[in-house]
Amino acid sequence: MLNGLSLSWALNPMAWRGLVYTAFILNFVLVCQLLLLQPLVSALDGKPGNPAELFERVSQSIKVKRYSEALNDLNAAIDADPALSEAYFRRASILRQLCRYEESEKSYKKFLELKPGDSVAEKELSQLHQAQSALETAFSLFDSGDYSKASEYVDKVVLVFSPACSKAKLLKLRLLLAAKDYASVISESGFILKEDENNLEALLLRGRAYYYLADHDVAQRHYQKGLRLDPEHSELKKAYFGLKNLLKKTKSAEDNANKGKLRVAVEDYKAALALDPNHLAHNVHLHLGLCKLLVKLGRGKDALSSCSEALNIDGDLLEALVQRGEAKLLTEDWEGAVEDLKEAAQKSPQDMSIREALMRAEKALKMSKRKDWYKILGVSKTASVAEIKRAYKKLALQWHPDKNVDKREEAEAQFREIAAAYEVLGDEEKRSRYDRGEDIEEMGMGGGGFNPFGGGGGGQHFTFSFDGGFPGGGFGGFDGGFPGGGFW
Repeated sequence: MLNGLSLSWALNPMAWRGLVYTAFILNFVLVCQLLLLQPLVSALDGKPGNPAELFERVSQSIKVKRYSEALNDLNAAIDADPALSEAYFRRASILRQLCRYEESEKSYKKFLELKPGDSVAEKELSQLHQAQSALETAFSLFDSGDYSKASEYVDKVVLVFSPACSKAKLLKLRLLLAAKDYASVISESGFILKEDENNLEALLLRGRAYYYLADHDVAQRHYQKGLRLDPEHSELKKAYFGLKNLLKKTKSAEDNANKGKLRVAVEDYKAALALDPNHLAHNVHLHLGLCKLLVKLGRGKDALSSCSEALNIDGDLLEALVQRGEAKLLTEDWEGAVEDLKEAAQKSPQDMSIREALMRAEKALKMSKRKDWYKILGVSKTASVAEIKRAYKKLALQWHPDKNVDKREEAEAQFREIAAAYEVLGDEEKRSRYDRGEDIEEMGMGGGGFNPFGGGGGGQHFTFSFDGGFPGGGFGGFDGGFPGGGFW
């Protein structure tokens, strides 16, 4: 029977192959068990060097910030020997550094059960409680808007006792972002992403820092990478689509301005500015673009506001300074216009367009300080000769000293002004020179050369002679009549 069975096995190669495969698998499983359990066996076999090897490996993992590997080794060692006190202590320390405070506290307490009164463990447990409390306080201060105090708790307590705490590091990024320290946000987030390139919050905050520096392409790449990892991340979606909308509105404003659609462009600029009032690095250009359009449209007051907003963000923005000077000319703030344009000319002495604008402003200032004959006669600068004569006649009758006996001195002064205004505006050549801003102080009656009262004092009786006389009678006689030959 045995011979027959042996013959059957010998003649059945499939059976032999099955036996070989089974032996191979059993051996493979045995080898894997030996390899995986070697640290535990070494820790328990009584050989003094093996626990040291385990803890050395844990130390090396911590040095390269492979905290998960270190914790796995320690957890396995504790599972194999629940009395291995050093493993509890090391695990507690790692968990404290990672700010996994509740787990860390349990491990410290277990260690102290095995090693009561250990001063090092008691000190670290106290540090744990300080760090835990400081982190909670920092988050509370952040929520209340006290960013400076929150930053102190993070830097001086939390990250001292828990240097690997990702929650604290990310909170620090938010604090730096709130403080507008964008360069530090980029630097600090770089360290986090070097350890974990897929950290969504670090990608978001780093993207925001680039965004607020107006480096929109780099910001967009950070948002896109985060959304590839988590397409439904709400903050990343909001940041990404907000940026796209801002760029779209800005381009629309610029395109419409280039096409000459100034009023449409103005509304586009306003819409872009409303999207993110805190984006100063980008908004400074929006304010400037809006200011230039408003100057072109002659809306001086609105232009002045936009130019000033641009200069509040960047006080060295030369073009905004020039445009504000132009806006002040529109609002007839002559001295302010000269001040802005003079400062711009000092910053860019070779720019002839600025010098020309300054000359216009200085001329306007000079003209503003002389008497406004048009205003005295109550006519516009485009008034016809006939309108000027009618206004002159009306005012001359109104302020004739003989008709204002009770306020004769005031009437004489007013009458002189009216006569001087007509002396200039009633003469075509003199009016043209006046309109050009030429110095005509010695011309006509404006410089004291003309006296409609024949040089007499305030107490004498004046007589005037109009061609045909005043309607309804006259005031007597005035040698030579009114300037310009009397009324027609």
